[in-house]
Amino acid sequence: MQQTSSMANASNFPRTAAMPAPLPGRRIELADRHTGQIVLYGEPATSSGATPPLLLVHSVNAAATAYEMKPLFEHYHGQRAVYALDLPGFGLSDRSDRKYAPRLMTDAIHAAVDAIRQAHGDGPIDIAALSLGCEFAARAATETPNAVRSLTLISPTGFDRRSAQAAAKAGGDGTRAMPWLHGLLSVPLWKRGFFSALTSRASIRFFLQKTWGAKDIDEGLLEYDYITTHQSGAENAPYYFVSGYLFSTDAMKLYQSLSMPVWMSHGVRGDFVDYEQKVKVEGLPNWKISVFPTGAMPHFERPTEFVAQYEKFLNGLAAR
Repeated sequence: MQQTSSMANASNFPRTAAMPAPLPGRRIELADRHTGQIVLYGEPATSSGATPPLLLVHSVNAAATAYEMKPLFEHYHGQRAVYALDLPGFGLSDRSDRKYAPRLMTDAIHAAVDAIRQAHGDGPIDIAALSLGCEFAARAATETPNAVRSLTLISPTGFDRRSAQAAAKAGGDGTRAMPWLHGLLSVPLWKRGFFSALTSRASIRFFLQKTWGAKDIDEGLLEYDYITTHQSGAENAPYYFVSGYLFSTDAMKLYQSLSMPVWMSHGVRGDFVDYEQKVKVEGLPNWKISVFPTGAMPHFERPTEFVAQYEKFLNGLAAR
């Protein structure tokens, strides 16, 4: 990848935006010829001690942003170098009307990893990703394994029965793309109006409750979700998401090919509890799997327990 702007010379001046940044800390803008402008949040100063930097990768949905990783970002901010990015099409990153596919998202992670490594001595970093972001992070890690010390997968996609069925029928571009659905959603007459209805506060609350598997959700996340979904171009990437373009049919093969230590965690409530295919990685020596009594956002619901488990995993890396 060739970046037109690295962390060392990236502009750190705020963009003109109608929405606040999802996370505290410095905002770093990276211009990459493959991805367009992507935004990182964090501090480029070298962290204390020998702990590698941590990159946080959010999920993909109608309202996705780096805010989804806020509990981990806030916990580690000041303790180690921690960064989070808004993937292309989300948050303060480029939301232009273009095709959104796994390659684009993976290239954005590559750009972020390259920039972080340049600022921290070129050593490998830790990555933690959420839901569909796990597939992109896994692809990036398989393509540049020497750049990633460890990979943490929170409620990852690709382990359910539907994914297994899609893999069996794989063909074409390697995704579950439904061009007819994207074409229908993108009709100018209702393109924006339908998305506005889908992202009312009531609708967002409904989907978050399905994610949590409970009535009590994070109200701050709901409010930020509402703000981010009511920006110009907010519907572009989500329409590719709901049309299947961002789901890879080779996700399981990616997970099985990971060579670095991997920690996977998931919950037991809500709409995201089908992990029947995890038997395909449970016996791998570099994999550890934890189950929390939560929905799909254990780092929000049980942050203390989640961090304790994550630290245990990281301490195991230091002992290697």
